[in-house]
Amino acid sequence: MLSSYRNQLDMVKKLGFECTEKWDDSCDILMANLPWLATFWLVKRAHRKGKKVIVWSHMTAEDMVSVFWFNKYIAPLARWYLKCFYDSGDIIFSPSAYTKKLLIGYGINPEKIIVRSNGVNLKNFFPEESLRNEVREKYGLKKFTVGSVGLALPRKGIDTFLFLAKKFPEIDFIWFGKIYSSLLVKPEYKTDLPNVIFTGFIDDVNAAFNSLDVFIFPSYEENQGMVLMEAAAVGLPILVRDLPVYKDWLTGKNCCLTAKNNEEFKNKLNELVSSEELRIKLSQEVKKVAEENSLEALEIEFKKILENL
Repeated sequence: MLSSYRNQLDMVKKLGFECTEKWDDSCDILMANLPWLATFWLVKRAHRKGKKVIVWSHMTAEDMVSVFWFNKYIAPLARWYLKCFYDSGDIIFSPSAYTKKLLIGYGINPEKIIVRSNGVNLKNFFPEESLRNEVREKYGLKKFTVGSVGLALPRKGIDTFLFLAKKFPEIDFIWFGKIYSSLLVKPEYKTDLPNVIFTGFIDDVNAAFNSLDVFIFPSYEENQGMVLMEAAAVGLPILVRDLPVYKDWLTGKNCCLTAKNNEEFKNKLNELVSSEELRIKLSQEVKKVAEENSLEALEIEFKKILENL
């Protein structure tokens, strides 16, 4: 969500609109990213003052269940609240057709929902050999390296990640991202496997991507999967769980490998490790997906939406 927020700021500024990250009574449009109570109050305030509101549906009850430890107890309430919050927008941006389907299931008017990619900033994510060498030296990565980026949560597929590490002891596995906080579901990430590293929070995500030979994303639930676009921008061969959310923008374009279960993940990873030709082909194809979802490619439509609103 933070990456999406930064992308929005970059596009709004580049398109020449004045913007502020603090409330200003002179604004014309409020864009809301997170469905906190304070944000909902601000949305109501904006409407009272005659402003238009865009809400971004980054979160759904389906993906929240395995993020916050308490959410399983309040899932029905979360679904009701998200319906109220998202429905308060004049426009609802949905990051995928899959998420739009979920929102319609909540009872939200489909005419308000616009499917719009979160986008990827190609100036921030790109292949760079010096970054690769720097990170690989820092973490002692000397072998073929498979990795992932994101919060280390059970929902992200850590069980599959560790399963593969056991099956491929000759390969280095590394997971970049925050591991745990008191609000998050505690993952079973600790392992004595010598070929596995969990780095915790990192500052330079582009450098992390560059250190890898293959990007694996075994998450069980997503609303788009921005790290996949970022990995695509770097040109990494991608192995992803076969989820419906990816079909309209990624897996339907023959630019990555997919797997439904651990055994399929093992077989598909073996294909990637064994074939440099396959890795090169996927790298070339997936870069096209990043270009299609670049901020530059999305700017014209975004400008029209803002002007019309």
